[in-house]
Amino acid sequence: MNAGHSYCATEASGSRCELILPGSCSSLALWCLMMSVTPTRGCLLDLPWEDILVPHILCHLPLQQLLSLQRVSKSFQSLIQLYLANMRCFDSSQIGPAIPRAAFVNLLKDNEVLQQLALQNCSDWLTDQELLPVIGQNHHLHQIQLKGCAQLSRHALVAISLSCPNLRQLSLAHCEWVDSLSLRSLADHCKALEAVDLTACRQLKDEAICYLVQKCGRLKSLSLAVNANVGDVAVEETAKCCPELEHLDLTGCLRVKNDSIRVLAEYCPKLRSLKVKHCHNVAESSLSILRSRGVELDVEPPLQRALVLLQDVVGFAPFINLQI
Repeated sequence: MNAGHSYCATEASGSRCELILPGSCSSLALWCLMMSVTPTRGCLLDLPWEDILVPHILCHLPLQQLLSLQRVSKSFQSLIQLYLANMRCFDSSQIGPAIPRAAFVNLLKDNEVLQQLALQNCSDWLTDQELLPVIGQNHHLHQIQLKGCAQLSRHALVAISLSCPNLRQLSLAHCEWVDSLSLRSLADHCKALEAVDLTACRQLKDEAICYLVQKCGRLKSLSLAVNANVGDVAVEETAKCCPELEHLDLTGCLRVKNDSIRVLAEYCPKLRSLKVKHCHNVAESSLSILRSRGVELDVEPPLQRALVLLQDVVGFAPFINLQI
């Protein structure tokens, strides 16, 4: 089913359920109200809620429209509350550019089965007070997105590490409250991690990164971007401890040099992309090894960069005798 449309059930005969599309998504609530009171057609609410409506129908509707259905009737309000309590994925961006604090608390207060949680749209107000109860009652989370949530504290990361042992993906980009102690807790308890985004977590130094990769050897994607504290020691340890690594972002890591890039090429045969823009101590002599293997790099070879610069200056790329 296409998640961009609204699917509702109108008839059920035995185990067979016929689906039709309402004419307009904007009139979904009115349409459902008509379907719930029209005696000549099967009533939507007559279908089994937990077996059909929640797992097979409502999951294909945008969350914002589901919330509007609560205004149709008390029965629809009960149905949506049941859906919210059994929701596996919550992405705050589905509700709009900004979700009120009270609405967030109310939406997730009864949910204990979340698997994915994305809260980047809550960054303006999200604190430990709102997040910790959600984390504490959801032990099946395997993906958490907290990009830019600057008002949290290290206690949030400790709570995640203790409550989510099966966590596989975690984004803490631009969360400068992340420190070495909270990261050690994450490494000790979430050893199934496959993707971690630590972009601009500037409190972290080589020692903390080394501890993380030593404990989490399944990492496939790691971002250490925009952190001047990260150097060769962290990159080399990452390469040696994470043979499954596919994506590494070192953008703006000014202390990273050629030696660690060569170690990366030696120990990470599955590497698919490497970002080293603004790493001024990384030269083509080390990148050429990865380039020859087809690894996607975010910097062009020196000659190509020169041609691009020349084109920007004079407005065209002239013919150049490469034999000179």
